[in-house]
Amino acid sequence: MARKYFGTDGIRGRANGVITAELALKVGQAVGLIFQNGDHRHRVLIGKDTRLSGYMIENALTAGFTSVGMDVLLTGPIPTPGVAMLTRSMRADLGVMISASHNPFDDNGIKLFGPDGYKLSDEIEKQIEDLVDSDLAKRLANSQKIGRARRIDGVQDRYIEFAKRTLPRAMELDGMRVVVDCANGAAYRVAPAALWELGAEVFSVGVEPDGFNINRECGSTAPAALAAKVREMRADIGIALDGDADRVVIVDEKGRVVDGDQLLAVVAESWLEDRRLAKPAVVATVMSKLGFERHLKKIGLALERTAVGDRYVLEHMREGGYNLGGEPSGHIIMSDYATTGDGFVAALQVLAVVKKHGRPVSEVCHRFEPLPQVLKNVRYRNGKPLEDAKVKSAIESAVARLDGQGRLIIRASGTEPVIRVMGEGEDKVLIEEIVDGIVDAVTKAAA
Repeated sequence: MARKYFGTDGIRGRANGVITAELALKVGQAVGLIFQNGDHRHRVLIGKDTRLSGYMIENALTAGFTSVGMDVLLTGPIPTPGVAMLTRSMRADLGVMISASHNPFDDNGIKLFGPDGYKLSDEIEKQIEDLVDSDLAKRLANSQKIGRARRIDGVQDRYIEFAKRTLPRAMELDGMRVVVDCANGAAYRVAPAALWELGAEVFSVGVEPDGFNINRECGSTAPAALAAKVREMRADIGIALDGDADRVVIVDEKGRVVDGDQLLAVVAESWLEDRRLAKPAVVATVMSKLGFERHLKKIGLALERTAVGDRYVLEHMREGGYNLGGEPSGHIIMSDYATTGDGFVAALQVLAVVKKHGRPVSEVCHRFEPLPQVLKNVRYRNGKPLEDAKVKSAIESAVARLDGQGRLIIRASGTEPVIRVMGEGEDKVLIEEIVDGIVDAVTKAAA
């Protein structure tokens, strides 16, 4: 289904380029019209991260929603999973998160959640797009039914309590030295506070947002600063969230990064031991490592693969009755607790396993040896490089060289103008040669 505005994670793009105040206004009106059902006073909850453009988009969305008769509740900066949780908790008809997740500050986005806290289906997103491009002037609320907007207090405290309740009541982090990197983003208040309340000695970085520094040389996509801080403070663990805190990577006590596949393995084994897995399987995307899949098989679990994107992981989990899934990037979805990925709650689950076993993070979080994997990105401005004849030829040649002894995935990102080329297999030299060949072909096609 071709879509004009929505990608794999809502609407995303350059602020005042793709994401304008005019678009946000129309999105607010379109979504508001679709989600009004009945005669009650309809409410939408809007959260955001710390990007400068969040102010503009927040006000434009508010104008859109109120113009079609919806009341608006504004939370200020809060993690994306907090918006999903509060939408359900406050009985709102709709939840909105203003964020471009791990992207730089000059991008922004609009993520939408239904009253059940789940992201919207492709079909509903298509309805929204059709309405955005239509004339909505005759469907606005009459003067006495225009909505109201107000800021609500205490939402950060509610999220902290929610996150803490995912741990056993007696679980404390006393004696643990934890460095947390909040990416100068949405979790800059809640994550350090929750860890401190659980008894940890907390060292915080990435907690001074200025509108421009979100994800800049910090957070889950740039964990080098966190690794250095862990070594400096001789901490037991480092936790790196991204701009909206729906993904996480861990750094062990030696300063080494632990990705989402290893974290999924940690949680899966722990839940298997405690008989908490709804089914003997974990849901992940085609990007998850072969080593991870082989490890799960050894302990009696299957790996169910989906297309790239946490929404597709979640859809498969809901359809099949699975309660654990995620991506190598650190989107970890635990449906017993949340309706979307929650990086901080995932980190707490890992901390619980570390505390339970009383062993270093480097041991607890190393469950399998990954096969050589090479991932490279090619940025392009316009066109469709993957449809170029020479690119197709390069891919066909690469598949022939692999001869079934590995994996090759080439795809266009759903959130930015980037072609991602990933190769994995036993022979690292061969994988590097294959990936470089495809990258070279794509680069020339995109020039």
